[in-house]
Amino acid sequence: MALLMGYDVGSSSVKATLLDARTGTVLGAAASPERELEMIAKKPGWAEQHPDTWWEHVKLATAKIRDRTQFDPWDVKAIGISYQMHGLVAVDKNRRVLRPSIIWCDSRAVQIGQQAAKAIGARKCLTRLLNLPGNFTASKLAWVKQNEPRVYSKIDKMMLPGDFIAMKMTGEIKTTPSGLSEGILWDFAKDGLADFVLANYGISPGLVAETVPTFSVQGELTAAAAEELGFKAGTKISYRAGDQPNNALSLGVLKPGEIAVTAGTSGVVYGVTDKRNCDPKSRVNVFVHVNHSAKKPRYGVLLCVNGTGILNSWLKHNFGGEWTNYPQMNEMAAEAPVGSDGLVILPYGNGAERTLENRNIGASVHGWNFNIHKKAHFLRAAQEGIVFALNYGLQIMKGMGTKLKTVKAGNANMFLSPLFAEAFATITGATVELYKTDGSQGAARGAGIGAGLYKGPEDAFVGLQPVRTVEPNKQLKKAYEAAYETWEAVLTRQVQITAE
Repeated sequence: MALLMGYDVGSSSVKATLLDARTGTVLGAAASPERELEMIAKKPGWAEQHPDTWWEHVKLATAKIRDRTQFDPWDVKAIGISYQMHGLVAVDKNRRVLRPSIIWCDSRAVQIGQQAAKAIGARKCLTRLLNLPGNFTASKLAWVKQNEPRVYSKIDKMMLPGDFIAMKMTGEIKTTPSGLSEGILWDFAKDGLADFVLANYGISPGLVAETVPTFSVQGELTAAAAEELGFKAGTKISYRAGDQPNNALSLGVLKPGEIAVTAGTSGVVYGVTDKRNCDPKSRVNVFVHVNHSAKKPRYGVLLCVNGTGILNSWLKHNFGGEWTNYPQMNEMAAEAPVGSDGLVILPYGNGAERTLENRNIGASVHGWNFNIHKKAHFLRAAQEGIVFALNYGLQIMKGMGTKLKTVKAGNANMFLSPLFAEAFATITGATVELYKTDGSQGAARGAGIGAGLYKGPEDAFVGLQPVRTVEPNKQLKKAYEAAYETWEAVLTRQVQITAE
């Protein structure tokens, strides 16, 4: 029997899944801790976590699966790792962590990234990096160099969170092309390390780990790690990827024209393309996708809208007492017509939005008529506003040459709302396939690919079938298009007002 273990190391928790490689059946799943992991915020805009905490919860989640599931640990043939993107982990020559990890939502290095873009030149950055340096991992390391020189002088290797977990398992420090690209350290023009970014920051290339393919045997479980996890020493670690590329993999999104969408607290659209293009205004990011190769290039174009499910959550907790759960809210929202009788909600109340050129315009309500609009209108306008914000970002992606053929999403969060799913399918014109899967399942399947248990990536999705398919509503197409035009006009005016 061949079993696969997948871990998804997030900033909230560590999730683990034990998968039967042959059937794709989930044999066990667990998460640790029960409550969200704590973040260290010594100053406003800072966010840190200690990498050793992640490792402790990897072990705890594994122990839960061992306790709940009957299986032979020696049947686990490969391990895969998904992780929170853009974090910085620094270790010394003895593999000791030198400081807490500066994680993805920490904004301290924004100015450093802006200075780098000017020094290198925006055109060169967008041509070679397909992104501006921004607040990504390389800029965070530069912040440590400038502000914590004693710590910096002791650094032997910089890593991403997933690289650290793999190091704890194998004793080896390695990274991937996809990982380097999320740190804005990948030169897309030469398919290699972006030396000019390191040179601008005065960082030695020796601090960067050895690069290995995303799907490959990247090391084996040491005796010590095997004892801590309860697996066999020598078990292969054969996949690692950041959470958004891995989320796409978990949905089988590997080909140009395929799109993965998530709509939790924030919303992410991740589209695969074979075109090495960028947005001139850097409103979306481009990374190396998990199945990229020089002969068959695959890039992941990522847009993020910060204010998605958090808006729906705010309404649930603050906007009346006639409902106690989201299904009731969804039913009430459906009572209002498409376009919410002219009520428009802009869902940008969760910080600066990259799709709006890093502007923070705030959430706002427009066209509110006391004689017409009721709670149902607000609930529908909120869901439509989220869909329209995602569609607005999709137009940027389409302008870069990203094609929209198939949209896949987890059957979770906002997509549990029939109204939301139908609105998204109708305004984008795409059939939406909804699946019951998650990042840890994707990491397990990725491990099977990397270990050679599958002939190729396409063969790894045995047992993965859509639980629901949502087609565009042709009868409501014109109504949604008119509502989107109204919404976009309001957004344009609001952006202009904010810019003045």
